[in-house]
Amino acid sequence: MDRRWIQNPNRCADEYLDRIEDFIEFARRHNPGATRIRCPCRRCNNTLWETIENVGFHLVRNGMIETYSIWNLHGEQLEHASSSNATRVDNVQPIVDANDQVMDIIQDVFPFASTNMNQEEQDDVPTPIDSAEFEQYEKLLKNANQELYPGCESFSVLTAIVELMDGKIKYRMSNLCFDYFLGVFKRMLPTDNCLPKDHKQAQKVLNGLGLGYEKIHACKNNCMLFYKEHESLDTCPICNESRFKMTSQNRTTKIPQKVMRYLPLKPRLQRLYMSTHTATDMRWHKEKRVDDDVMRHPADGEACKEFN
Repeated sequence: MDRRWIQNPNRCADEYLDRIEDFIEFARRHNPGATRIRCPCRRCNNTLWETIENVGFHLVRNGMIETYSIWNLHGEQLEHASSSNATRVDNVQPIVDANDQVMDIIQDVFPFASTNMNQEEQDDVPTPIDSAEFEQYEKLLKNANQELYPGCESFSVLTAIVELMDGKIKYRMSNLCFDYFLGVFKRMLPTDNCLPKDHKQAQKVLNGLGLGYEKIHACKNNCMLFYKEHESLDTCPICNESRFKMTSQNRTTKIPQKVMRYLPLKPRLQRLYMSTHTATDMRWHKEKRVDDDVMRHPADGEACKEFN
């Protein structure tokens, strides 16, 4: 069965919606009596279980995993699927070492490092590097090469933090819950392990990857942000509410009553275009439009050749 519709970016197309209904019917038929099934949307990634109705909603909203062309987790037999999808071997994902993936991320974030290394090998003058960026690069490289504990070959310090933070986000784990399990894991590991003790320390390590955010104090009643020209104010000019919390002795602390976490868009877009793994996905609309124009308006010579 042709399942190229999974990669259709237009999830409002009639074909896509019809195929989603076919998948839901397939799941019902192969899981009789089941109230929940794995959700193959891009957000749940076949790891979360949802009601069949919610799965259909997720697939329309988030789209199906593009590589999930063999529905073996929903009852499809691998033998039958492999024979019907024999030509789609490109969907098989190779097993990649987690440590290698982290090193690829570092190279994407700091492309100047590999560029300067290549230039030094060619005895050329290296490109000047910002000292602050190079310091971040050295810290990340140290954590990427440092074993989680002596003798551990599967995880470096950075790899372990990335894996744990990925699970925290995927399963919507609170910081308090994350701190608890991080403490449990740290006690389970050998005493000389290098795992961070809490979420705050783990976040500091990942800040070098550009995954941080900016904290902006906000009014308790959502009147305004203490930002730019209002950054130095201690009370809201609209409702006169204090910017900071008060102690039981009616003393002002430096703890804000409300905080907005701002994720700057520009550096994240730059990162997506910078990475070799995501740059192609970011350009698909441009390249697809060019391909469509070529198909719609072929060269005169090619058109004549096809006509003849």
